[in-house]
Amino acid sequence: VQLVESGGGLVQPGGSLRLSCSASGFPFINYAMGWFRQAPGKERAIVAAINWSGASTYYTESVKGRFTISRDNTHSTLYLQMNQLKPDDTAIYYCGRYWRDSYYPLSEVDYWGQGTQATVSS
Repeated sequence: VQLVESGGGLVQPGGSLRLSCSASGFPFINYAMGWFRQAPGKERAIVAAINWSGASTYYTESVKGRFTISRDNTHSTLYLQMNQLKPDDTAIYYCGRYWRDSYYPLSEVDYWGQGTQATVSS
């Protein structure tokens, strides 16, 4: 199993970033996926999750209406569109694979990517 994130960078407040997670080594369509983040001095926390088909999604309260999680099962890729970014969104963002086709329980991730840094600053 390999998960490789990309798309992080430095952006001004109010700007946008699109993160990608390229998956390989397993049947992507069979698994729910999630985005997590870890800010300096804090624990890693869920940002958003999506079930195997993309029909069901979850967002943590602080990103609702600003972030959108999606997936392309044909190309085994997970996305996170982040709009209206705030300095509090600064973190390392990780892609995670759930052990089944549903994302509940939210913490039940069995594989992680290496992370991509997103920094929101003027």
